[in-house]
Amino acid sequence: MDIPRPSQAKTKLRRRILLGAGIIIGLLAITLVFRSLKPAAPSIDRSLVWIDAVKRGPLLRQVRGVGTLIPEDIRIVTARTAGRVEKIILRPGAAVQMDSLILELNNPEVTQAAETAASQCKATEAELTNLKVRLQSDELAMEASLARAKSEYETSRLQAEVNEELFKDGLVSALELKKAKVGAEDATTRYEIEKKRYAFTLESTRLQTAVKAAELERVSSVSRLRNEDLEALHVRAGMTGILQTLDLEVGQQCGSGGLLARVADPQRLRAEIRIQETQARDILAGQTAQIDTRNGIVVGRVNRVDPSVQNGTVTVEVSLPSELPKGARPDLTIDGSIELEHLENVIHVGRPSTAREHNSCSVFVLSPDGSEALRRTVSLGSGSVKSIQVISGLEIGESIILSDLSQFENVDRIRLR
Repeated sequence: MDIPRPSQAKTKLRRRILLGAGIIIGLLAITLVFRSLKPAAPSIDRSLVWIDAVKRGPLLRQVRGVGTLIPEDIRIVTARTAGRVEKIILRPGAAVQMDSLILELNNPEVTQAAETAASQCKATEAELTNLKVRLQSDELAMEASLARAKSEYETSRLQAEVNEELFKDGLVSALELKKAKVGAEDATTRYEIEKKRYAFTLESTRLQTAVKAAELERVSSVSRLRNEDLEALHVRAGMTGILQTLDLEVGQQCGSGGLLARVADPQRLRAEIRIQETQARDILAGQTAQIDTRNGIVVGRVNRVDPSVQNGTVTVEVSLPSELPKGARPDLTIDGSIELEHLENVIHVGRPSTAREHNSCSVFVLSPDGSEALRRTVSLGSGSVKSIQVISGLEIGESIILSDLSQFENVDRIRLR
């Protein structure tokens, strides 16, 4: 006898539906689990980062920059006239005195001009001497003429006085008396004229002599200038110091006013430090500065702050003591740090690479076990070259990473290996 069975097709279909639903539910569960998991934190080797701890204590604010040593006394030697380098006596680095000969120039035109001016000066001197002799002769002739006029005046005056007395006694006629008086008046007039002519001659002599003397002074001045031009062909140091530069060779032509050499006193130097413009706002004259000459550190004082900004930096001039470490010389590259102020009993930490004064920034703070670091925003205050004041966001004893971690700017947690 036949026994009826359930449909196998329906059973298989039901099993497939249940299996598919289970798989879908499993996949959804797995997806939800993965979504709930946090992404793995990136890691970095501890030896590759710079870590510092937050602490409380004094903070010395400093700014730092590079610069050079500049001589206080510099003499730029220039060519007074154009010339060709005939001979080089000294080379850069040589010690020089005031009259040390550095090099010799040659210019035939300057030599000829000096000789011509000297000849004109001698000729004018001879003309002045000849004029003085001639004028002195004229003056003597006028003195003789004045003496004759005076003698005639005195004789005529006495004759008139005698005739007047004789006329009173009736010994001479009235005509004789009148003729004597007319003669006396004529002699008086000629005597006065001769005195004026003599005075005019003296004044004329003085003026002519002064004119010729002025001409002599003019040609003498020209001669002195030409001689100075000639002497300037022998180029001298002009001060005691070291010959720094001499960019010329024998046979080279240089123009008037051209740079020949530079002489400086190596004993008197000052420092010029270039500070970033964003760090230079608190620099004032009188602040202490430390200058590293590579052979020693010397302490100086800020003397002047350049009011202008060049290439993003401000030039700060620092005066230095007279005694400097060995090897200190003009144009030497130096490092300088300027002390701005001393802050007492403040919370501070090493300066992170992204930190800015009186601003906020995010830093990675190490966990207590040091295995990882979490990002945190902190508020900062006044800063120095290597340290910066902490206003809020960090506690004393916590450690942070100071190195540049810009490659992790999109994560808030990193692991330290």
